[in-house]
Amino acid sequence: MYYTIGEVANMFDVKTSLIRFWEKEFAIIKPFKNKKGNRLFTPSDVDNFHLIFHLVKEKGMTLKGAQKKLEENHDDTVNNFEVISKLKDIKSVLLEMKENLEKDDELKADS
Repeated sequence: MYYTIGEVANMFDVKTSLIRFWEKEFAIIKPFKNKKGNRLFTPSDVDNFHLIFHLVKEKGMTLKGAQKKLEENHDDTVNNFEVISKLKDIKSVLLEMKENLEKDDELKADS
């Protein structure tokens, strides 16, 4: 399965120019280019964009800092990102459960 540059940009709510820029700056992004020269990204490329997005946009690292971290410690960086992503998912589920419990309590109090 391949994603167009527009689809990838939409996933991250960024402009396609940023996707092209990150592709040039980070060696781990290697899109396939069709005969027209259109970039087609694999799910692995998208995973790498998630990692870069996390380092640059969420953690506030510079591009040079993110590049260095990925070059020197790629596996640990990926593992840390996966742990953080799972923890965010768990937090989201717990907050939703809390909200539902609070609604249930309100309904019981109104009865």
